[in-house]
Amino acid sequence: MKHLIILFTLISSLGFGQEKLDKLLDKWNTRNVPYISVETLALPKTNAILLDAREKKEYEVSHLEDAIYVGYHKFKLEETIKKLPKDKNAKIVVYCSLGIRSETVAHKLIKAGYTNVFNLYGGIFKWKNSAFQIVDTLGKPTEKVHSFNKDWGRWLEKGQKVF
Repeated sequence: MKHLIILFTLISSLGFGQEKLDKLLDKWNTRNVPYISVETLALPKTNAILLDAREKKEYEVSHLEDAIYVGYHKFKLEETIKKLPKDKNAKIVVYCSLGIRSETVAHKLIKAGYTNVFNLYGGIFKWKNSAFQIVDTLGKPTEKVHSFNKDWGRWLEKGQKVF
């Protein structure tokens, strides 16, 4: 019985966390870009180009393996397009810390004619919270995640927060 109570509490808290993240993203996003979950992206057959829409200092602390830095404040559509395949149907996943800045960048790609663009739901924070690997600038696994500031950093539950 004790194990059932613990399991129920764990499942309930996961759902509550998801609900809180939904509310945060609904507050900031317009949902004009479809989401992809971290679990789907982590599947071996999910072949996608990863674009990191955070600031350079965030990317340099850690990022998803093989992600291409494109930035947010200094995002340049023309420069980013040069890094992408000519096939505008290629699967592209844009991420940031939680999925707010990445929606803006992803939407610009859609407006430029890319048809298979997704926003990573929950961003690198959800990726790390789900125990998926991130890497540093040398490509080595790391626990460090730039959490922007203490307010936004509260969404990062696993790993080492760097400000």
